[in-house]
Amino acid sequence: MRLLFCLGHRWGLSFFAGAWYTEKKYAGEDEKMYKRVLLKISGEALMGENGPIGFEKVEKTARSIAALAEKGIEVGVVVGGGNIIRGRDAGQHDRNRRDHMGMLATAINALALQDAFEGLGRKAAVLSAVDMDRFCDSFSSRRAKELLSQKVIVIFACGSGCPFFSTDTAAALRAAEIGADALLLAKNVDAVYSADPKKDPNAVRYSHLSYEKVIRDNLKATDLTAITLCREQELPILCFALDRLEEAVECENVGTLIDSKA
Repeated sequence: MRLLFCLGHRWGLSFFAGAWYTEKKYAGEDEKMYKRVLLKISGEALMGENGPIGFEKVEKTARSIAALAEKGIEVGVVVGGGNIIRGRDAGQHDRNRRDHMGMLATAINALALQDAFEGLGRKAAVLSAVDMDRFCDSFSSRRAKELLSQKVIVIFACGSGCPFFSTDTAAALRAAEIGADALLLAKNVDAVYSADPKKDPNAVRYSHLSYEKVIRDNLKATDLTAITLCREQELPILCFALDRLEEAVECENVGTLIDSKA
């Protein structure tokens, strides 16, 4: 049975990002709060000071993610490609081709992460939405679930495999396909705000939001396609800063939870 991260063992209540939820009681004391998650990280999280990939930052990011796996959580990862190229920044160039280049950028980042995980002694696999058998295996939900059940960290490359769709949308899609209990969006801000906190000192920080409010108020949690898919699948989203990943899964009041219960 899959539950939220924090559970009041006796009363079947869970507290997560400042919100209470009624949950079913469970039989075993060792049962995990989340069995499986999909973590989305940006390509910028891997960027070096003098180049698109800083391998020290890649290793640091891999260590944070590996810590989740060490807690017994099955972890899937979608990584962006913004440290190399962004399709949405095509400008006057062909957006379709720029998105294809962006997909290849995510594959480069995925392979860098896989190498870092293996260097830490963690099993990791890259599954690509675009066939590239000489570099990694092709994605199927069946194969992804099989690897996750074997406690292999699965990195999903090339987004959704289709242009015009963001890697946030790809993360929501993969989360639904693998039956994840939550979508974890690691951002460069610590939560969802009513405005850009770097530009507006009066921006309101949210700890709990509904899908509907995010859509209605055009809050910059993720893109509209991703949030709509999560709403349809009743997939909770946690937005937080990547450097607080371990705190987020240890029931600290971290980030913003988005679901249907706000």
